[in-house]
Amino acid sequence: MEDLNFANLHRLDGRTAFITGAAGHLGSVMARALAEVGCNIILNGRNPDRLEEFERRLRPHAAAVETACFDIQNTEHLSAFFEHVPRLDILVNNAYTGMPGSLESADDRDFETAFASGVTAAFNATRSALPALKAAVSETGHASVINIASMYGHVSPDPGLYGSSGLNSPPYYGPAKAGLIQLTKYLSCQLAPERIRVNAISPGPFPTFEIQEERPEFVGRLAAKTPMARIGHPSEIAGPVLFLASDASTYVTGVNLCVDGGWTVW
Repeated sequence: MEDLNFANLHRLDGRTAFITGAAGHLGSVMARALAEVGCNIILNGRNPDRLEEFERRLRPHAAAVETACFDIQNTEHLSAFFEHVPRLDILVNNAYTGMPGSLESADDRDFETAFASGVTAAFNATRSALPALKAAVSETGHASVINIASMYGHVSPDPGLYGSSGLNSPPYYGPAKAGLIQLTKYLSCQLAPERIRVNAISPGPFPTFEIQEERPEFVGRLAAKTPMARIGHPSEIAGPVLFLASDASTYVTGVNLCVDGGWTVW
C-alpha cells in the first residue's frame, strides 16, 4: 500500500484559490474555509468597499489574501487579470447576478443577465485561468475548478412555497444553474487529460440572515421541504468545497454534489 498521510488530505498550504462573488453569503464562507487550511486567497467581486472590508476580516485567517475587484462578466478585465497570475490551484465560480421575478415580470434581459453571469462568466473564467491552472498541475499534479450551481438546476421551485412573498425563484435562475451543471460535465471531460478536475456543488435552501430574521414563516416552509427538516447553515458549504478543492478528491471529476438537506431526493 502506498505511503499516504490521510490527516493532511484537506491541507492546501502554498496553493492559491480565486473565488468569484467572494464577499457574499456563501462565498465568504468558502473563502474562509480555504484560507484556514493554508490556501492563498484571491477575492473577486464588484463592490470595492465590501470586498476590502471582507479582506480585512479574512486576513488573520489566511496565509495571504488579496482582492481583485472587477465584474467577472467583463472578459477584458478577466483576461488582463489572469495574464498576471502565474499559478492557480483552485477556481471557484460562485458569482451570479439576478433578481427575484416571476413568469409575468421576466423579460429577455433577465435571461441574458442570468446566463451571462452564471454560465458564460464561469466558462470565460475557466478559459482565462487555464494557463495558471496548468502551471499548478505541473507543481502538484492536479488543479480544481468548482462551479456553484443550485438545487433549482435539478428541480422546479414549488410556487406554493413563495406565495406573495416577492422572493420567488425566477424563471431564468434554474435554467442558468442547469446550464452551469452541464458546462461542468463538458469541461470535466475536456480538461481531464490536463489533470484539471471540474466539479459542481448545488446548494439547497441557505437563506440569508436577513431573510431568516424578517421572514421566519417563509424560512419555516423552506425547512419543511427538506427530509432533514431544516435550512442549511453557511458553514455547511465549507466541507464540500474543501473536499473538491483538495487532495481528498483527486479521482473525482464531473460530479455535481448536492448540499441541500435532501431537497432534491423527493
